Amino acid sequence: MINKSAHVLAYIGDAVLSLQVREYLVNKGISKPQRLLDESIKFVSAVAEAEFIKEVINQESLTQQELAIFRRAYNYKFHSKAKNADINSYKYSTGLEALWGYWYLENQHERLEQMWDKYKTFQKEKYETIHLLQE
Repeated sequence: MINKSAHVLAYIGDAVLSLQVREYLVNKGISKPQRLLDESIKFVSAVAEAEFIKEVINQESLTQQELAIFRRAYNYKFHSKAKNADINSYKYSTGLEALWGYWYLENQHERLEQMWDKYKTFQKEKYETIHLLQE
């Protein structure tokens, strides 16, 4: 297992997920800056990320190692406050981002793509974030 702290994994994971979302939206034909921003925020909000990872955990879709990484990030002692979410949603989203960072740094690209596909589907079904974008 990669020897990085929970906050470092989350930092990397946040960047990777943000890039995936931005690339996805641009490839879907969105080009207006405000629309790109609005749609990307819906994808990467702490609340949306928290709802997704809760669903993944409920479906028992994570390995024991992945659960351990999630828990390590979830239990990380935060020194800052969440700006747009309650602390519990913030902790769940940090756990998800840590997993994203772990998969990326461990070159688990197939697992990362599998979860990205689940995440896109979840967002479209649960939050209807992509109104005119049908795959």
